[in-house]
Amino acid sequence: MYDQYYGLSGRPFQLTPDPHYYFESGTHRKALSYLGYGLAQGEGFIVITGEVGSGKSTLVSHLMQSIDKVRLTAATIVTSQLDALDLVQMAAESFGIDTRGLDKAATLKSIENFLHGVARAGRRCLLVVDEAQNLTVDALEELRMLSNFQLGSTPLLQIFLLGQPEFRNLLQTAPELEQLRQRIIATHHLEAMDADEIQPYVEHRLSRAGWNGRPAITTDAYDALFNETGGVPRKLNALMNRCLLMGAVEQTDIIDGDLVASVIADMSAQPFAYDATMASRAPGADEGVEIGQPTAAAPVVDNAATQALAARIEQLEMRMASQDVTMRRVLAMLIDWMEKENQSLAARMRDFRAA
Repeated sequence: MYDQYYGLSGRPFQLTPDPHYYFESGTHRKALSYLGYGLAQGEGFIVITGEVGSGKSTLVSHLMQSIDKVRLTAATIVTSQLDALDLVQMAAESFGIDTRGLDKAATLKSIENFLHGVARAGRRCLLVVDEAQNLTVDALEELRMLSNFQLGSTPLLQIFLLGQPEFRNLLQTAPELEQLRQRIIATHHLEAMDADEIQPYVEHRLSRAGWNGRPAITTDAYDALFNETGGVPRKLNALMNRCLLMGAVEQTDIIDGDLVASVIADMSAQPFAYDATMASRAPGADEGVEIGQPTAAAPVVDNAATQALAARIEQLEMRMASQDVTMRRVLAMLIDWMEKENQSLAARMRDFRAA
């Protein structure tokens, strides 16, 4: 809806990872440097952690687009609660290895044969494991065993592990993972974006969707966006989606701090009065009144008819305000449902590719 109203070629703040909209913040630049270093080393584990919505999956999607596919065979798996055998089979299938009817030992042998064949062809193999915080200690040990495969003195498989902060804590504290810790050649924790990165982030993603300056976004809007989201990309995307939708509904070409506050109130089911006409009104100006000029005193009318009319107007305003809040709440619920459906579809597609 809002993409059509503002003439955008897509929806730049969708919640599913899309490398087309990748923005290199300071923390993502560091993470990408570590990933590049790891690829150059060609061995061991690279660990990237971050809070939910910090952009780990988008970062890896961007990396997968930029690698040399002639020299590197890469596969990505998104883990759920997998045991050691399930993980081995999933890793094999991610490289296109048929594991039907194979036990664990036979599956491992098939993986080793595949890695040898790739190496003899002059290529390398990379396995990216997303949502690694879901893995058991036994499953992580299986990954370490996979990293042991060699052709002569050349490692055959390099592994990137992406996870939430609890995964970093597990790696640091679990005594059973000492051997895996010794194989980690670089780690980085993705932080939230700084306040001064919010405007470049928003404008970058809008520009990737053909933004030509409409809608304009005010400084106080960027301040409100940062204060509400703390610079977490997914939270920022969700909030910007709602702001653009409200802007389209209100048919305004300016996203300002009041509009952002109104959207935040909608998302928390709290009423907030937003006047769309204020977004285009000059600061300090009142309609029909010239600043600095005296105005004629209005006659005082105090009678029963006027009081009844005022009461009726107040009732109508309260009813309209209530209807407006209800409409926005229903709209917010509809958007939540659509976003969950998109995430569910993305998850099913990942499972389909993995199968």
